[in-house]
Amino acid sequence: MKLHIERSTLPNFPLRSIALAAFAVCSGSAFAIQPFTVKDIRVEGLQRTEAGTVFSYLPVKVGEVFDDAKSTAAIKSLYATGFFKDIQIEEQNGVLVVLLDERPTIAGVEFTGTKEFEKDALVKALKDIGIGESRIFDKATVDRAEQELKRQYLSKGLYGMQITTTITPIERNRVKVTFAVNEGEIARIAQINIIGNKAFSDSELRDLMALNTPTWFSWYTKADQYSKQKLSGDIETLRSFYQNRGYLEMQILSTQISITPDKKDIYITINLTEGDKYTISDIKLEGDMYGREDELKSLMLLKKGDIYNAARLTESTKRISERMGNFGYAFANVNANPILDKEKKEVAFTVFVDGGKRVYVRRINLAGNTRTRDEVIRREFRQFESSWYDGEKIKASRDRVERLGYFGDVKLETPEVATSTDQVDVNLSVTEKPTGNLTFGAGYSSAERLTLTGAIQQANAFGSGDTIGLEINTSRQYRTVALAHTDPYFTDDGISRSVEAYLRTTRPIIGSIGDYRVQTTGANLRFGVPFSEVDTVFFGQGFERTKVETYITGSPQAYLRYVAAYGNGVKDPTDPYYGVGTATTNSFPMTVAWQRDSRDSVLTPTIGRYQRANLELAAIGNFKYYRAIYNAQYFKPIYRSVTLALNGEFDYGHGIGSKPYPIFKNFYAGGIGSVRGYEPSSLGTKDPYGNATGGASRVLGNVELQIPFPGADKSLRWFTFLDGGQVFDEGQKMRWSDLRFGAGIGISWISPVGPLKLSFGRALNAKPDDKKQAFQFQMGTGF
Repeated sequence: MKLHIERSTLPNFPLRSIALAAFAVCSGSAFAIQPFTVKDIRVEGLQRTEAGTVFSYLPVKVGEVFDDAKSTAAIKSLYATGFFKDIQIEEQNGVLVVLLDERPTIAGVEFTGTKEFEKDALVKALKDIGIGESRIFDKATVDRAEQELKRQYLSKGLYGMQITTTITPIERNRVKVTFAVNEGEIARIAQINIIGNKAFSDSELRDLMALNTPTWFSWYTKADQYSKQKLSGDIETLRSFYQNRGYLEMQILSTQISITPDKKDIYITINLTEGDKYTISDIKLEGDMYGREDELKSLMLLKKGDIYNAARLTESTKRISERMGNFGYAFANVNANPILDKEKKEVAFTVFVDGGKRVYVRRINLAGNTRTRDEVIRREFRQFESSWYDGEKIKASRDRVERLGYFGDVKLETPEVATSTDQVDVNLSVTEKPTGNLTFGAGYSSAERLTLTGAIQQANAFGSGDTIGLEINTSRQYRTVALAHTDPYFTDDGISRSVEAYLRTTRPIIGSIGDYRVQTTGANLRFGVPFSEVDTVFFGQGFERTKVETYITGSPQAYLRYVAAYGNGVKDPTDPYYGVGTATTNSFPMTVAWQRDSRDSVLTPTIGRYQRANLELAAIGNFKYYRAIYNAQYFKPIYRSVTLALNGEFDYGHGIGSKPYPIFKNFYAGGIGSVRGYEPSSLGTKDPYGNATGGASRVLGNVELQIPFPGADKSLRWFTFLDGGQVFDEGQKMRWSDLRFGAGIGISWISPVGPLKLSFGRALNAKPDDKKQAFQFQMGTGF
């Protein structure tokens, strides 16, 4: 007796139909199995599948009776596994023999001709839908994979693409699946037609759209490649543009997309109706406002007589909802219902406020901080567990965690608690990034021989939130050893403490003898006291011991004057040895500073302000001076993702009494961080060898337009800039004509090894003795 069902010879019926067909064959044909007692079970034809797997699907065991019903069930179960394409069931002297022909497995998936997509990404995507190495081969699944590939290419505008799928049998019942892709040429948008517009011109509306006809920059933006998603976004952009200018009833009637027979050019037609322009006749608030009606009404950005503006109305309802959330009503619903008067072309709005239940926070959950300790993040939170929900405090908490600079991405969610109607959890997830910065360099020259430089800074040492830094430079010109440590939470109240100790030696190399030498040994201790969420006041005290040596050959006049005033140098300016000698001075500079930081991010800000005022006063010691520094930054989005960044700085130093301002406290300008297009620290008064000596005061100004690269890391941005600034000697009058200006373009990126900034600038009004430098590079956190 034998029952033979080969799946490949049957129509593509569902499994249930196959089972029924098998039952019919078994019960009504000459091949029907006569019931028999199974003495043994033998499975043949297996290459990969374990025999135990087959036994588990058989509805019979040794010693039981095998009949038509069990044969039908056996066939159905074995086909359902998807492992077999041919099944035979036989009876040989009481032995149940199951003959199986396994489906082939996929030995590998290959792609040829793919340029638009990475091959590894395609392999992974197909594996998700069942096509991959070691998977069971199924022609239907391969066909679905081919259709999915076509869909992906069509979304990229490759309408002329073709895919040829080849199935190649190889040894051990395996097959190789090859997708040969001919991508063809990308279809370009040849024309965009807008029909029905009267108030605004075609060109004005087309300029709003992400899709566009080919331009010189299309190779990068790909704006000339049709995308259904981009078109949907453009339609919403047009609708918002009209509704933000009073056209309340504006509608997009239809969009037509047509492609030429050669599949190279696409034509887009958008039909719209503008409707009438409406003004606002009245706005009133109703609902549960808990005695805060005047406060909530002041948040409305629209008033009677204004032109209707959908964006302002949406922002108004959002502001009211957020304000309700600040005192516990996290799920407040705020809806604006319009009442149109088409004859007068006016619209009145009734804003309904439904606060719902007052909500409190059950738990604050952290995720993603594998290295950073929980307490480092939790101490930045202003929202507490078991307290009323406060939207403003939750936002402040997220911003403070973002400003730590320890994380590449910070996400915050407030899901409802499933078992409660008045509780939420605050879930904060972070993506940690490297917070250390290690630099090392070596150089060799005939003047200095071997020079080693190195610096290491860890901004989140051991996940504690502390910052530790060590700087070493063995150069004869700028020899440095400095060690610093900052504890941002020296006390539980958030008072920070910074400690620094350093030894710095400056000695320019001119011929065989240095024209001057400055050695400074010092240390300082500083505390930072937060007075608000964005304001911090710093107090510090330091000690410095400075030794200045001058020589008869080439020492700058400023250094000669300093040694004459504070050391053993000759006091008479007419003497050839005026100022030659040594001056050793001690000072105890005290620091007082104020800082306000409301930026949304420390490393990649897009909105907010930063201000810092610092006063350093040395009233005790051999020499006395003061230096004041004020820096202000402003960030604002001005168009889509374009950010306007402004930076200004004014620095001023002066000696106290009759003593001059110490030259080694001078300010410098030029290069990235001040005025690009000029060599670093090259502006201002020059010594006899043409080297800048800095100045006692400095003025800087920078303007940048920052634009992120589409689809890239948010920190990768290119920018255009205009810089201006200069340094001035003590007592020198500051004049506009003395300022130097530079302009250009650049790229900035928070790379895995630290913040990078490249710029290519041009000096706009350089003088003959100015040192220009077009290309400049910086690794650091400067503006």
